[in-house]
Amino acid sequence: MKLVSLSIGGKERAALEHEGQYVLIEEINRAEGSAWGVTVMEILQQGQLEQLIHWYREHGDHKLPSIISIQTKEAVPAPLFRQPRKIWGIGMNYIQKAIDLAATPPASEPVCFMKPDTSLIGPEEPIRIPVQTEHVTSEAELAIIIGQTCKHVPAARAQDVIAGFAATLDMTSQDIHARNPRFLQRSKVFDTFFSLGSELVTPDEISDLQSLTVETVLNGEVAYSNIVARMMYHPWFIVSYFSQMMTLYPGDVIMTGTPGSVRIQHGDTAECRISGFAPLRNPVADDE
Repeated sequence: MKLVSLSIGGKERAALEHEGQYVLIEEINRAEGSAWGVTVMEILQQGQLEQLIHWYREHGDHKLPSIISIQTKEAVPAPLFRQPRKIWGIGMNYIQKAIDLAATPPASEPVCFMKPDTSLIGPEEPIRIPVQTEHVTSEAELAIIIGQTCKHVPAARAQDVIAGFAATLDMTSQDIHARNPRFLQRSKVFDTFFSLGSELVTPDEISDLQSLTVETVLNGEVAYSNIVARMMYHPWFIVSYFSQMMTLYPGDVIMTGTPGSVRIQHGDTAECRISGFAPLRNPVADDE
């Protein structure tokens, strides 16, 4: 199932994607007499995702066509949500990425960092180049969206606690980071330095997670491409790893690393493409 967030009349509302159309959860509630949350975060926090997936499997094909829908070309995508409690990222999770950086891949634990929710933007919203930096990069990443409150999760059970996956773009001020490796966190926290896609793709929608292709794209050209199977740390390990440090909550976001980063400047368009997901695009502009 694909649960999406759309901008409707100035409000961001959850919808289901079905056969090239979007059906708002509000409209499903009206037709079915149900009481599901009307935003993606409400659905996750209220523990309703599994119920919604079950309803979609049992009734989607014959009930959704009769409910008021929005054509895909008329929809305005929004980020899944604006204020997750946590946004985590890890670095150098693809062997090739580490080789390109002439760096030694972490042997037993991933490099990790956090981003504030003030860095979060959605599809087509501009990435702003801060006045403090001259060299900003963008990188495409598959993100894990946590689906339930959990801690100390074994890797073998990680799939049970996730809501699904999303497309993301992670931005970094490379010149700030180059001054001192300890400045990694600072280099990643600027406003607009994290873009979150509009689609939550649930695990049942993905037949083979290992074969998913993740591509960093600049101005329509693929710059880097790799598959999940070539990650050093599998998504299930990553969920388990972070859950050993802290309690994870519904809507928490964990980026899983990038196949490669590209330098972005005013006038560019940065893009994340993941097989089976809607492309995530953001124009680039100087800070106002």
